[in-house]
Amino acid sequence: MRITLHPISREPGQGNTKTTVVADGDEFLCSAIMPTEKNKDGYGALLLSAYKTSGHGSFEIAERVDGFIAASNWPPRYFSEYSDWSKRERQAIQLAKGRVLDIGCGAGRFSLHLQQKGFDVTGIDNSRGAVEVCKLRGVKNVRLMSIDEIGKFKPASFDSVIMMGNNFGLFGGFKKARRLLKQLYAITSVEGQIIAEAVDPYQTNEKLHLAYQRRNRAQGRMSGQLRIRIRHQNIVGAWFDYLLVSQEEMKGILSGTGWELAKILPDKGPGYTAIITKTRKG
Repeated sequence: MRITLHPISREPGQGNTKTTVVADGDEFLCSAIMPTEKNKDGYGALLLSAYKTSGHGSFEIAERVDGFIAASNWPPRYFSEYSDWSKRERQAIQLAKGRVLDIGCGAGRFSLHLQQKGFDVTGIDNSRGAVEVCKLRGVKNVRLMSIDEIGKFKPASFDSVIMMGNNFGLFGGFKKARRLLKQLYAITSVEGQIIAEAVDPYQTNEKLHLAYQRRNRAQGRMSGQLRIRIRHQNIVGAWFDYLLVSQEEMKGILSGTGWELAKILPDKGPGYTAIITKTRKG
């Protein structure tokens, strides 16, 4: 189930928002008045709350900069076991090898699975709440670290980098992605690889999304370069860029960084998993 929320009105300075909530065809009108705590760890607050119930009964609220708000029932997936993963997720994680860096590890489901399989895995996330949840769940090596800090790792520290949960999006934009890919090249071994889940933004007929893509292009941004933040109750996270790309756009980003698209694990819908390996020329 996916719930979509569209703001109706907001009274300046009052934090008073009336929202239409559409869930499985039923429409509800909700109103909330509460002080908000901005630029906090909204994602971490969500995970800490969801940890108590393994995600059940929780929704992830994402707000886009154009005012579009969506609520998804993803939290249970963040705590799911291997047997409950999608076929594509199971196929992808089986390709991991050697020392693994889990970028944007969230609640730690991929790190935990690999750890249980005997892998040397390091999880990183820029959310304090996520890191705390990982530790509570038993992830042995997890660090509070942004993707922007990966250059701090020593050369050839890892053999596999996983960016699951659509975390290719954490590259944020074209230039940032290319800069970080070059850093990933340096901190991985000669046979290093990246296993990254991504979303093709063009597989939609939703007018709001198409209009947002046109707005992005007019501003010199990539069509699928989202500007979003995560909310949980009255805690509002900071804005950040999250990148959705087609396979052709991914190839363009990789070109000249030392990486190439070796294989695609397809799926129904816009999601896919890219297996990215080092070019022989480097």
